[in-house]
Amino acid sequence: MWLGDAVSTGIFKDPVHGSVRVAFLNLEGDRQADLTVHGGPNKAVYGYPSEHYEFWRAQRGRREVRWGAFGENLTTAGLLEDDVHVGDRYRIGSAALEVTQPRVPCFKLGIKFDDQRMPKQFLQSRRTGFYFKVLEEGEIAAGDKIERLARGSISIADVLRAAYGAPPDPRSG
Repeated sequence: MWLGDAVSTGIFKDPVHGSVRVAFLNLEGDRQADLTVHGGPNKAVYGYPSEHYEFWRAQRGRREVRWGAFGENLTTAGLLEDDVHVGDRYRIGSAALEVTQPRVPCFKLGIKFDDQRMPKQFLQSRRTGFYFKVLEEGEIAAGDKIERLARGSISIADVLRAAYGAPPDPRSG
């Protein structure tokens, strides 16, 4: 429930154990509620860097923020917005994925964190993660190696800067 209305959302995620099937439109057992803004062939998988979790734990004053907290269905290690480019191709497990765009959060991130300032803070942080399209279906599992197969054009960080400007200086208050 949000502001008295029932809201359909797929943002509440839990870590899974074992392998998961990656299909052209989604990960098995996962879903997106509003396909007008989430999901589809160019947003089939949402990757979010595990490295950002410590920042959010400190920002939110929470010691425990579980994997999947930002609605991602793939929590990554070693893939940050400055080094991930639109068009980068990766092999993870037996699946092949291509980066398509940064994530721009919607109001449902505010629902998840019970704070409607969160979507703006998330975007301003430029710690947004990125979407993938699936080039080859396959299986992935926690701990699978992430291998870059091809380099794309512009970094996710540069796309965010071009669209939204430089992130605010945290020292400016």
